[in-house]
Amino acid sequence: MSRQLKATKFRALSLADPFFDSLKAGYSGFEAWFKSKADEDVYVIEDGRRISGMIYLKHEDGAVEDVDPVLPSKRWLKIGTLKIDGRGTKLGERVLKKIFDRAVDEDREGIYVTVFDLHADLIGLFERYGFKRYGVKETSDGTELVLARVFAELSGDVVADYPFFRTAGRKSWLLAVYPEYHSRLLPDSILRNESREIVQDVSHTNTIHKMYIGRLSLTRMRRGDLVFIYRTTDHVGPAFYRSVATSVCVVEETKRKKDFEDEESFIKYASPHSVFARDELRAMFAEPRLYVAKMTYNSAFNTRITRGRLMEEVGIKKNPRWDFRELTHDEAAAILTMGKVNARLIVD
Repeated sequence: MSRQLKATKFRALSLADPFFDSLKAGYSGFEAWFKSKADEDVYVIEDGRRISGMIYLKHEDGAVEDVDPVLPSKRWLKIGTLKIDGRGTKLGERVLKKIFDRAVDEDREGIYVTVFDLHADLIGLFERYGFKRYGVKETSDGTELVLARVFAELSGDVVADYPFFRTAGRKSWLLAVYPEYHSRLLPDSILRNESREIVQDVSHTNTIHKMYIGRLSLTRMRRGDLVFIYRTTDHVGPAFYRSVATSVCVVEETKRKKDFEDEESFIKYASPHSVFARDELRAMFAEPRLYVAKMTYNSAFNTRITRGRLMEEVGIKKNPRWDFRELTHDEAAAILTMGKVNARLIVD
């Protein structure tokens, strides 16, 4: 059974669960702290009925003075507790994406976490997405590292700056995805044309990185380009009303078939972030024409934009085909506005 990330209350969890044994052993005041949070929200990762992860987030406004050096005065989102059993980048991505979604949605200026330096994999994951080592925190249980991500401090790197992105100096593209793959690839972008909240517990497959595989000449795109995902019609009604732009991604890299040494190297590269099974990937590699785009999934649209609105209000012409086409800067700006993407994500 696949792992599900969901919101619950502390009181719904049992301290007797073996999952909490290492937390009770590592933090002397954990049990009392846990009981004091009974009515507060917490995220858990469930594998069937078994807990395999827990994430507790809280707001802290002002300077953080119990660390050395003091963190500056900001609207912080603190990762109060984070434990994930098992290894694997996709699970870590799911958790980080939820944390970033919360921080942006709740108008936080930064995120910080304290972690013992023995958790090297976890530290590496945070640092990949722009967290820096700001100092230490001395506790009765030992010395923890303080990792912080200040949103105003951007590096210009697609991954380290996630979920923020630039439009200035970047090309923008409309890229079509068939309905049968869309919800699997982009679960936050399910087909709903009405306004909705970005932050939802919609799927365990909701990761930061996405892999688009097809026959289109994806190598026309460059790192940092914007990609607007266009979900094609499900044929329930006219495409004018049923085909919709749903989300914005940012290109990390593109590849063509000849960039892979063999079938296995392609499968190893594509499978961690692809919706396709290994047999499907093998069939794709057997085709003479193959392109791959790896992208970050930066934001689902709060309002989906129908093909009709894209034509009539944005001004996108019927031709050339909408499977993969370049957009003008004005067209891209209009789509971001109409999709009600959080303006904080755009850092031009």
